Amino acid sequence: MPSSPRPPRFLQACRGEAVDATPVWLMRQAGRYMAEYRDLRSRHTLLELIANPELAAEVTLMPVKRFDLDAAILFSDLLPPLVALGLGLEFVKDEGPRILRPLRTVRDIDLVPCPSAEESLPETLAAIRMLRPELDTRGVPLIGFGGAPFTLAAYAIEGGGSRGYDRARTLMLSEPAAWQRLMKKITAFQADYLTAQAKAGAQALQVFDSWVGVLGQAEYQRYVAPYNKQLFAALKKTGVPVIHFTTRTAAYLEDVAADGSDLLGVDAQLPIATVRNRLGWNKPVQGNLEPLALLAPWHELKHRIDEVLDGNQGRPGHIFNVGHGLVPSTDPDAVARLVDYVHERAAVSR
Repeated sequence: MPSSPRPPRFLQACRGEAVDATPVWLMRQAGRYMAEYRDLRSRHTLLELIANPELAAEVTLMPVKRFDLDAAILFSDLLPPLVALGLGLEFVKDEGPRILRPLRTVRDIDLVPCPSAEESLPETLAAIRMLRPELDTRGVPLIGFGGAPFTLAAYAIEGGGSRGYDRARTLMLSEPAAWQRLMKKITAFQADYLTAQAKAGAQALQVFDSWVGVLGQAEYQRYVAPYNKQLFAALKKTGVPVIHFTTRTAAYLEDVAADGSDLLGVDAQLPIATVRNRLGWNKPVQGNLEPLALLAPWHELKHRIDEVLDGNQGRPGHIFNVGHGLVPSTDPDAVARLVDYVHERAAVSR
């Protein structure tokens, strides 16, 4: 009787299981560094790509077809949920996202609706359903994703990207009751949205807390952690692994890890050995190569890859990734060489 196929090593590592080689995928692995993506973007806006399931699926598959990656991540963006919440969104060239109706008053917050994610973002779910058959034939699992409550609230109040999100933090500190109401609404929507992605076929979920590092530890504990805990408790019911990715949270990494995700995605602030020693080696982690290292000559890039792999000490529960998204000037050949080297070096070490 034939044996059942081995689970993908990415999902094994998410569960802290031993793998035959370190799994690797890269944030923004489908993006502007790829000529085929730039060609598509010359004909479609970002929001058009996201809103068209066929195009979103096409972009998701681009890096999987080109590199030996251990996971695909759905092509989308953090911010479409703000459209569903009635705030509007556009992407301005050379500026980034702009929220058309930002939340600037308590009344604005109280008028935010609580829609159904399945009804308001059906295109994303259609793209997931479209992708699974193709990815299944390749043995590559699909990661769905969304923004963490703080990151979405920060964009919603600030009106776009910001260095310190001062406007959002000021409202948080001066109107804590209104902040609580907003975070409850966003948490409920994101739980609904990410659960719907898992039901549509996503085999893992990543929650991006991209800007939470602007907060201190006490602010995080009071204004953010309760809602992250609610979100991860809800997502636990999906049965798929949940990754919590944060940046600039080295000062309170243990608080972030305690919020309830299955594994933690970390930036390049700390050596991976330090992260794993602080969190305990039973907590799976993802990371943490500096993405600019891919712009360096191979001997320097190889050295940085080795630092991450050596720091993990061959222990299970590690997924190799960059500590933030790939930059547009990344050479695709460097990506290919990185992916192959991570697999080959890990295989040799065993």
